[in-house]
Amino acid sequence: MLTSDHSELDIITHIRAEVRSHQEITGENIFLAWGYPTAIFLVLEFLMLMIWHKNWCEWIWLGIPLVGVPLMVYFLRKDYERTGNRSLDANAILQMWKFVGFVSCIGGATMGFAGVFEMLYCTFQGILVGFGCFVTGIILRFRSKTVCGIAGTMLSFTSLFFQGDYWPWQLLVAALVTVITLIIPGHLFNKYVKNYGI
Repeated sequence: MLTSDHSELDIITHIRAEVRSHQEITGENIFLAWGYPTAIFLVLEFLMLMIWHKNWCEWIWLGIPLVGVPLMVYFLRKDYERTGNRSLDANAILQMWKFVGFVSCIGGATMGFAGVFEMLYCTFQGILVGFGCFVTGIILRFRSKTVCGIAGTMLSFTSLFFQGDYWPWQLLVAALVTVITLIIPGHLFNKYVKNYGI
């Protein structure tokens, strides 16, 4: 009986090792690597605008990529070292989020030169990030991400109501959208990954 128990344990250990060696890069920390810096810097920008009312306060947003990019690179490298491979789905998700980031930057610069940044950018970015969260949830079959993506996209439209002197309040809406589309699903997925030992 002791031998049987040992052989069953060996089989389970072997299967677990096989699963771990063929698992996908989950990227559970990428959402948090972008979510926290984005939400924090958006709130900081809002507070600075409320206190000093100066245009230079808007440049605080540069802290988002300055913190987010190194964190993303660190977690991707760590994730790849842990799993040793990257699936087609993981590659598709990574490329999609690169596209979302690129379009957000180009869109922001274009809207700034066109003079419509304050009217449309927070809504535009919220829709992009919400859509990215939604698609990621579908690809990973993780319902919480899908629901958060829909909720964040819908909420981003409310920033259109804050125009003129009320424009800085769009930043709080954008921060809330970030919490819904990046931070909450990031923590939920992180917990899921840890619970299932992926």
